[in-house]
Amino acid sequence: MNLLMYMAPIAVVILLPATLLMERNVIAITMALARKDTIVVYYLLFNSSLAYFVNLTNFLVTKHTSALTLQVLGNAKGAVAVVVSIIIFKNPVSLMGMLGYSLTVV
Repeated sequence: MNLLMYMAPIAVVILLPATLLMERNVIAITMALARKDTIVVYYLLFNSSLAYFVNLTNFLVTKHTSALTLQVLGNAKGAVAVVVSIIIFKNPVSLMGMLGYSLTVV
C-alpha cells in the first residue's frame, strides 16, 4: 500500500502532462460525453478502480512471492490473451507465432 501511495502521485505528474500534450481536447471531449450521458462517469470510476486494484494486486504478488513469479504470470497472461483472441475474435496466427507462444508457455 505504501509503494502504491508513493508511485501514484509520480505517475500523475508524469502522465497527465503527456496526456494533455498528446490528446489536446481530451478534457473537453470527456466533459461533453459526461454531460450527454452520465454513464461515462461511472465507466471512468469503474476503470480507475480496476486500475487501482491491478496495481495493488501486482504489488501484493511481488510481496508474497517474488518478482520472478510476477514476470512468469505476465508471460502466462500474454499467452492466455492470445488464445482468447484466437478463440473469440478468430485472429489469424502464423506458424512462427504459434511456436513463439508455445515456447513461452513451456
